[in-house]
Amino acid sequence: MLNHKTNSKILNIFIMSILLVTAVSSVNAQHLNTAVQVAVDTNQASASTQTRVDTLNGQTDNLIGEYKSKLNEIESLRVYNKQLEAVVGDQRQQIDSLNLEMTTLEQTNRGVVPMIIEMVDALGKLVEADIPFRKEERLERVVKLENMLGKADVSTAEKYRKVTEAYGIELDYGSSVDSYQGTLPTGKQVDFLRVGRTTLIYQTLNQEVSGWWNPTINDFETLDRRLNAEIKEAIRIAKKQASPDLAGLPVFGAQNARGQ
Repeated sequence: MLNHKTNSKILNIFIMSILLVTAVSSVNAQHLNTAVQVAVDTNQASASTQTRVDTLNGQTDNLIGEYKSKLNEIESLRVYNKQLEAVVGDQRQQIDSLNLEMTTLEQTNRGVVPMIIEMVDALGKLVEADIPFRKEERLERVVKLENMLGKADVSTAEKYRKVTEAYGIELDYGSSVDSYQGTLPTGKQVDFLRVGRTTLIYQTLNQEVSGWWNPTINDFETLDRRLNAEIKEAIRIAKKQASPDLAGLPVFGAQNARGQ
């Protein structure tokens, strides 16, 4: 009887121990599962955090790259602005210089324009007072100059150039020999021979009558027929139809002219 009770206690104690171990194991298993889950959650959180850190690092690198790029742009703009300031400064100096030149030019024009007008007027008087060679052509040149003076689209420099060019043509007449066909005041067609700007001779186209411009009487006057051959040859020379030789051409004066 005693042994049976003892065995029952021992069995009960064994069962209780098993239940206790099972309970403890269950509790430990729950704790282990919880710990594992915590580790898993922690790893996932760490991975998520690392991803965010990597993302932030990438964004930071991009921002740093953009910042450096902006710094380079700013430096380039600074250099460009410095160059632009130098260009603007140079342009301002040029503008000031042009303004000064325009002021000087305006003052010059006030002095030059009246002089040009006087030159054209004097040229017209010269043609009128000179021996009447190529008179229509020369007077037409003077009229063109007078018309040019009133044109606003022609610069003062161009007007001065045209006037001096006309004076140059007139000066050339004084050192040249020329022959051309023209008409006498009577309307008769003749060959003219000009020697410098001192002698103007004419001869009819049939070489039968010759004459000259007599400045004493301010009119044309006929010459002795004996001079026809020399005048004819001189006209041929002036037209480059014969070798130059004016030695036989007489020097005309009022005393040499004789009417027919």
